[in-house]
Amino acid sequence: MRPVRLLSGILTVGGWTMMSRLLGFVRDVMIANFLGPGVLMDAFVAAFRLPNMFRRFFAEGAFNAAFVPMFSKRLEADEDPMGFAALALSGLGLVLLVLTGLAMVFMPALVWATAEGFAGDARFDITVEFGRIVFPYIFFISLAALFSGALNAAGRFSAAAAAPVLLNVLLIGAMGGAALWGGAVAQALVWSIPVAGVAQLALVWHAANRAGMRLRPVRPRWTPEMAQLVRIAVPAALAGGVVQVNLVVGQLVASHYDKAVSWLYSADRLYQLPLGVVGIAVGIVLLPDLSRRLKAGDDSGARLALSRAGEVALALTVPCAVALVVIPLPLVAVLFERGAFGSDDSAATALAVAIYGLGLPAFVLQKILQPVFFAREDTRSPFRYAVVAMVVNAVLAVGLSYAVGWIAAALATTVAAWVMVWQLARGARGFGDVARFDAQFRRRLWRIVLASMLMGAVVWGIAHLLGPVLSIGGWRWLALLVLVGLGAAAYGLIGQGLGAFRLQDIRQGLRRA
Repeated sequence: MRPVRLLSGILTVGGWTMMSRLLGFVRDVMIANFLGPGVLMDAFVAAFRLPNMFRRFFAEGAFNAAFVPMFSKRLEADEDPMGFAALALSGLGLVLLVLTGLAMVFMPALVWATAEGFAGDARFDITVEFGRIVFPYIFFISLAALFSGALNAAGRFSAAAAAPVLLNVLLIGAMGGAALWGGAVAQALVWSIPVAGVAQLALVWHAANRAGMRLRPVRPRWTPEMAQLVRIAVPAALAGGVVQVNLVVGQLVASHYDKAVSWLYSADRLYQLPLGVVGIAVGIVLLPDLSRRLKAGDDSGARLALSRAGEVALALTVPCAVALVVIPLPLVAVLFERGAFGSDDSAATALAVAIYGLGLPAFVLQKILQPVFFAREDTRSPFRYAVVAMVVNAVLAVGLSYAVGWIAAALATTVAAWVMVWQLARGARGFGDVARFDAQFRRRLWRIVLASMLMGAVVWGIAHLLGPVLSIGGWRWLALLVLVGLGAAAYGLIGQGLGAFRLQDIRQGLRRA
């Protein structure tokens, strides 16, 4: 895959992810407005985290880390990739049915284990009720992830990247309809989630059929291929589980503080925008490409793809990280402060946003470095590294909570992310030059950092000038757009002048996309 083609894939996935995340902002603004930080929002966040936790554990993390490289190599060598995928689909479906049934029965225990601070107040029973409604989402979205992985391996990124848009469209429609017709917004919100899972599965299933990938369930069988898939997937599942343990530890700490679960959720949604648009998009495109290149013995091409992917990712996320640290309060206040979300909520959420901003480059670098291991079907090393990061996160989150309260959860997440990156970078050295960034990446990295810092100074100054307007009703949206637009323009001019990136490459990538 040439660099421009790699960039076009990243832009395709990133573009759809941008649309999804922008709609996600609308969704989260409506949740904050209608439910507000408090009992209902805390319960919704804790309940929705359950299927999302298992989704990353089974589908997007563990399963795709094992399935995509194996499917990509079989597709490259024409070794019956559809038969392998059909067996994987059936096996995954069976496991998910059992998991969903058990979760529905033992939902009170799941809620207690992930939000123990809710016990004894109204949030606990509401979370159990919401959890039983939303948990079947894991079945549909995990199967959708398999179809998405197959499409991505074939270089067809659009449908898989567009599927999450459906979730936000349906959630926004459900809340808006309930509010318009005087219904229960919270009930409409939770019931729309499993419906959205069905819609997402239908979209990628149809896209796979159009691409000639007619995957149908078959009788689950234990074959050597499935044994290899499980051997690779289990360490990845454990690694994914460790990441989810980190989130649960943060939620457990926050659940002992009024509104803290809601504050951390709102902050998480803000930094997830650049992470999803860039970091996750890069990982989705990079993993099948590295797998194909390694299968073909193209080590130099693999190193080129890794370096250009890292370059694009950091050029887009480092300035975002600087902005989250420099102007978190204007961002949070304009986006969320309305209805039940007050100024005190904005201040608390902004603090978490700034801390998450410090970790944003680490979250993105994880998405770039992990495919180096997964493409070689090495999921054990990332698991070992994730265990170390989990211990660091747990010790800091619990230990610091006695000194700084709920914000310890955000601090621990950021520190653990950088510990994970350090381990991944150190471990990747064993793969030789193919897993190391090239000279162009190193030349441009310091320029990207310098351009981002200069942009941060510009944005900080403009934010102070626009301060009064950022607090005036409808005008604050326009002021925020001006602030973001001027910051982006400043970064583009400074970055081009310093040689941090070439706009010509981006224009070529856009034409390809």
